[in-house]
Amino acid sequence: MNTLRPTRNARNLRLKDGKWYIDFTYKGKRIRKFGGFTKDQARITLARMRIEKLDETLGVRKPAAEPIVFEKFAAAFLETYCKQNKRSWGRDEISLGNLKRFFKGEILQDIGPEQLERFKAERKLEVSPSTVNRELACFKTMFNKAVEWGKLESNPIRAVKKFKENNPRERILTTEEARRLIDAAAPAIRPVLIIALNTGMRRNEILKLNWANVDFHRGYINIEDSKSGKPRKIPMNGSVSSALMGLPHVADFVFFNPETKTHVYDHLYFPKMIKADYPE
Repeated sequence: MNTLRPTRNARNLRLKDGKWYIDFTYKGKRIRKFGGFTKDQARITLARMRIEKLDETLGVRKPAAEPIVFEKFAAAFLETYCKQNKRSWGRDEISLGNLKRFFKGEILQDIGPEQLERFKAERKLEVSPSTVNRELACFKTMFNKAVEWGKLESNPIRAVKKFKENNPRERILTTEEARRLIDAAAPAIRPVLIIALNTGMRRNEILKLNWANVDFHRGYINIEDSKSGKPRKIPMNGSVSSALMGLPHVADFVFFNPETKTHVYDHLYFPKMIKADYPE
């Protein structure tokens, strides 16, 4: 018995995974693009694109912008904008790394709300909504800069909504709870917890702490690069002083990457610390 089958590849049209793609050469340049879900849709798209190319040749249509590969523009965005304008550019570097896992090889002009919604859905299975929202914010800023720098005409993802975050009310640990937390932590992480609980310093301020800013004689920590942009001095109590004195002074930074001797990021550093404390 004969079974109807969709017609396979035709001239300049390719069928892949139930979708039709255009594949033709114009002025020596190969052009490949999604054409439609049916062969007729793909034929119409192909005809429209050929007309557009002819209009460009005749000078009656603005030439299309050169394709921009996601990871190449992401690298330029990080170097040109994030590192030059943001103290927290390390967070953007992490976000862009996660975005690259999903969008690597994609053309910036082809990314729209649908792709970003798929990213949100898949990423939410791995991390918290707040983390996904930070990555969305980084993505939108990158697109805004692409528009500002003349790479795109508009930001097609500006209307994509963030997830709602469940922000619980802040509760301060009791002395007994703080003691149990420190006792249960891996030995290498205990100094970080002691400093955080006794000084109120922010995470990045602790992880980027330099020995030159620790004054044991006067009993304070000098924060030069605070979030407000103004330096401040934080008094050290006995617990903080003891915790710091018990750490090796072999690099400029108190908490350092043993491979590079530079300051660390929590997502890279803490797993290594714990593994060192509890080897398999």
